[in-house]
Amino acid sequence: MNEVIREEQRFLGAEDVAKTLGVSTVTGYRIIKKLNDELKAQGYIVVAGKISKRYFNEKVYM
Repeated sequence: MNEVIREEQRFLGAEDVAKTLGVSTVTGYRIIKKLNDELKAQGYIVVAGKISKRYFNEKVYM
């Protein structure tokens, strides 16, 4: 059997952020944009609509 083992999710999308914080998906996108802007200012490459799970947890203090 060629079973693919899925790695732990490293990035969160707007729906993940919204569900975690109990807000709307639109607000999830706004939060991701704000966090991505912070990362860009620090010189990191970001992916629109996604945020590093580790950075999100750090900023939200989870």
